[in-house]
Amino acid sequence: MRRRLLALSLTAASVLTAGLVTAAPSSATGSTAGSGASSTTGTPGTAYVALGDSYSAASGVLPLDPTAPPSCLRSTRNYPHVIAARTGAVLRDVTCGAAETKDYRESQGPGIAPQLDALGAGTELVTMTIGGNDSGVFIGAITKCGAAGTTTLGRGNPCERRYGSSFEDTIRTTTYPALVQALQDVRAKAPNARVAILGYPWIVPTSGRCYPQLPVADGDVPYLRSLQATLNDAVARAAAATGSTYVDLDGVSEGHDACKPLGTRWIEPVVGTTNPVIVHPNALGERKMADRAMAVLGLG
Repeated sequence: MRRRLLALSLTAASVLTAGLVTAAPSSATGSTAGSGASSTTGTPGTAYVALGDSYSAASGVLPLDPTAPPSCLRSTRNYPHVIAARTGAVLRDVTCGAAETKDYRESQGPGIAPQLDALGAGTELVTMTIGGNDSGVFIGAITKCGAAGTTTLGRGNPCERRYGSSFEDTIRTTTYPALVQALQDVRAKAPNARVAILGYPWIVPTSGRCYPQLPVADGDVPYLRSLQATLNDAVARAAAATGSTYVDLDGVSEGHDACKPLGTRWIEPVVGTTNPVIVHPNALGERKMADRAMAVLGLG
């Protein structure tokens, strides 16, 4: 998510300079709505295309993919590369940090083709994580709540009091239909492919103190958890509406949020991070996302 990533990184820098970023739970099982899967999906040689944003690209995880546009911050250790290595699939990876659903149809920037251009009738498997950057809501909420949390030294719920239901309202009214359109476009461009969309792994726990690892006030932890649950619910509903497969990460990522220690967490925090792109999956998180996707899709 590059534009949002830069905002996150700048927010973190300002927070750290001053002295010091995300959701109601949903089902822990993976939905596997019909998807027109090829009989060869998951076997060596499968034509596999990876789409999506920085959670798909593993932005910030080294080493970077030398074949990717530099602004995409794509890693060779992202979950599509893990899946391809384990299955022998032939991967075309066009994931890119900062991607929104509109970037499926439009160029995201100089030298970056619309992601849908990677698809064709011969595509057999498509995976993605997308939606978190749309309207600047999900990632924007993390930065705004992080900024608000520093003003109260992690106490109270300043972000919820200021923004109320506005973030979740936008996900329901704007992000959800955009996800449906994006998945419909993917299925139109790759009619013979099995299409899977992953949810976002938990960034914060259900409650408790995460400050200062994430500069979010105690009372805003459940607020951001609810927001992320609303986003994942929109992703799941869009998958069901388009006959795509939803890879639910809620259950498997529980207890691996950014507030946990290194070696347990799948998401990197702001303070004490090992990833220059904060509040994003580390290499362990990407491997676990690959594990879950392969389990839900029945890949070898």
